Amino acid sequence: MHGQRLRCIIAFICLLLAVGLGYLVPLAGSVALDHAIATAPTLEHAKIPVREISPLLATVLAALGGAENLRAKLWLAVVAMTGLSIFAGAFSYLKGWLSSLASDGIARDLKDRLYNHLNHLPARYHDRANSGDLVQRCTSDIEIIRQFFAMQIMEIGNALILLLTVLPLMLLLNPWMTLISFLTIPPLLVYSYTHFRNVRRIFKSIEETEGVLTGIVQENLTGIRVVRAFARQDFETRRFEVPNAEFRDKSLRMNFLMARYWSICDGVCTGQRGLTLLCGVWWVAHGTLSLGELFAFAAYLVIMLAPVRGMGRVLSDLGKTTIALARIGEVLAQPVEADDAPRSTGSQTGSDGQTPASPATTRSNAPTAAPPVHGDAGLETGGTRAGTHLVVRDLRFTHQGMMRPALEGINFEAAPGETIAIIGPSGAGKSTLMHLLLRLYDYNGPGDTGSIRINERELSTIPRKEVRATTGVVMQEPFLYAKTLRDNLRLGRYDAPQHELENAARDACIHESITGFDHGYDTLIGERGITLSGGQRQRMAIARALVKKPPLLLLDDALSAVDSETEALIIRALRRRHGNATTLVIAHRLSTLAHADRVLVLEHGRIVQTGTCAELESREGLYRRLWQLQSNIESELHETSFAA
Repeated sequence: MHGQRLRCIIAFICLLLAVGLGYLVPLAGSVALDHAIATAPTLEHAKIPVREISPLLATVLAALGGAENLRAKLWLAVVAMTGLSIFAGAFSYLKGWLSSLASDGIARDLKDRLYNHLNHLPARYHDRANSGDLVQRCTSDIEIIRQFFAMQIMEIGNALILLLTVLPLMLLLNPWMTLISFLTIPPLLVYSYTHFRNVRRIFKSIEETEGVLTGIVQENLTGIRVVRAFARQDFETRRFEVPNAEFRDKSLRMNFLMARYWSICDGVCTGQRGLTLLCGVWWVAHGTLSLGELFAFAAYLVIMLAPVRGMGRVLSDLGKTTIALARIGEVLAQPVEADDAPRSTGSQTGSDGQTPASPATTRSNAPTAAPPVHGDAGLETGGTRAGTHLVVRDLRFTHQGMMRPALEGINFEAAPGETIAIIGPSGAGKSTLMHLLLRLYDYNGPGDTGSIRINERELSTIPRKEVRATTGVVMQEPFLYAKTLRDNLRLGRYDAPQHELENAARDACIHESITGFDHGYDTLIGERGITLSGGQRQRMAIARALVKKPPLLLLDDALSAVDSETEALIIRALRRRHGNATTLVIAHRLSTLAHADRVLVLEHGRIVQTGTCAELESREGLYRRLWQLQSNIESELHETSFAA
C-alpha cells in the first residue's frame, strides 16, 4: 500500500488544481455579466451595505484587462471560461486516472498479502474456517475497498476543499447570501451520518449472508457428483433458497435506505436552490446584489450541493469499507505458523542410549552442530541405508477443543531407511501422527508432552519449510491441481528431469495410464483431478512423492483405491526402493504391510502391539483379529467368485 502513496499525492494535487480552476469559471462569468453585458447596480436602494465590487471580482476583472477592454472584447470572457473548464477537466481526468491506478495497486497488494497470509495460517485455523467466507473476503470485500479508494476518497477530498475554499469565496462575495446558501447543509450532514450508521449495520449482515451463500455454492460445485449420485438436487436447491431469500430481504432493506436518502436529499437540495435564487432575485431587484454575483452564487451552489448530496453515497461506501476492512483484518490478525517454536527437548540419555520416556521430558534447542534433517537420502555408500533417524518418545497430543487425547504415550524409533507400518481402527490417531510429523500441528498445547526427534534435532525447532521440503507425503485424500500431469508430478521438485518422472510413474503403476492419454504427460486434468479415477489420483500422488526423493516418506492409506494386482506391483516397486528413505505407511489392508520392517498397532491413541507381520500373526491381539477377519473375507469372496 505504501507504494501507491506517490500516486495518491499527485492525484490529490490534480484534484486541487481541477477544483481551483473550476472555481474561477463562475467568477469570469460574473464580471462579464456585470461589467460588459449590463451596468453595475447602484447602491441607492441598498438595504445591506456591500461594496460596489468585491476585491475578488476586481482581481478577476483586472486579469481580463478591465471593464472597457472586456466590453470591447467580450470573447475574452468566453475564451477564459472555456480554457479554464478544459484545464479543470484535464486535471480531473488525471486525478481519476491516478486514483484508479492507486486503488488497483492497493487492491492487488492487499490480495497478495491476504492470500499469502492464508497460505501460512496453521492447519487448526483452516479446520474451523468456512472456505466460502474466506473466498468472500479475498474477492468481494477487497473489491469494495478498491472501489472506495478509486472513487470516494477523492470525493471526500473534494468535500474538504469545498469547505476550505468555496465558503471563503462566497463570504467575500456576499455574507448574507452565503448564510442562505448554507442553511440546509448542517441538517443534511446530520441525516447523512444517521444514514451511514444504518447502512454500516445492514451491510455487515449482508456480507455475512453472502459469505454463507458463497460457501454453499462452493461446497455444492465441489461435490456435484455426490449431489447427483444421491439425487440431492432438490434438497440442495432448498438449502440454497433460505439464505438467498435472507440475502434478498437484506439487500432490499439496503435499497430502501438508499432510495429514502436520495429522495430526501434531492428534495432538500432543490428547496435550497429555490430559496437561494428567490432571495438572490429579491436582492438584485432592490439593488443590494449584482446580477453577476447572483450568477456566481448560483454556479457555486450547484458545485457545492453536488458533493453534499453525494455525501450519502460516500458515507454508505465508507460504512461498507469499514466492514470489509474489519473482516479482512480478522484474518490478518490470526497468527501464522512460526518457523521456530520456543520449545526445546532435553538431552538426557538413558542406559539404552535413548531419551527416557517421561511426561516430564524437557526440551532444549538442538545444537548447532546437529546433522541436517535431510540426512543421506538417495546416497547409499558403504552399505549404509539412506533416510532420516526418527525417534518418538512419550508423545501425547490433544486436538484443540477435544477432551480426550488423540495420541497418548507414543514411543517408537525408525532407523534410517527402515519401513514402519501403522495400522489400527479409524480414529486411532494414525493420521494425527502424520500431521505432527509434517508440523501441520505442533505438540505444544495444554497437556501436550513428549518429543519427536529427526536426526537428533527436536522437530519443533526445525523450520517448517525445511521439514516439509524434505518429507514426501501421500495424503489420505490425494489432491491434484488443475494443471498438466507433468506439473503435478513436479510439485515437489520443479527441476525433475523427464526420465525421473517416468521412473517414478512406473513405480507407482501410472506410467501406462499417462501414456494412454492423447497428450501424455502434458494432459490437462480437471479441478482436484476429477477427470482421473480414484486409483489414478492415488497413484499420481505416490509418483509425485517418489519424484521428490525425500529422506522421510509418509504414506497415509495411499493404496486404498487401487486394485489388488496394482497394489502388488506398487509394493514390489517400494521394496526395490527399500532403504532409500525412512518410510511410514498407514494402511487398513494388511497386504499393504508385507514389505514393512516393523508394524505398529494403534488403538485409542496408544501403541498396543509392535513387531513384524509374522510375529503379530502368531500373537493374540488386535492385529491377529484384523488379519483373521480380512483373510476370512478374502476366502469367502474367492469361493463365491469360484462358484460363480
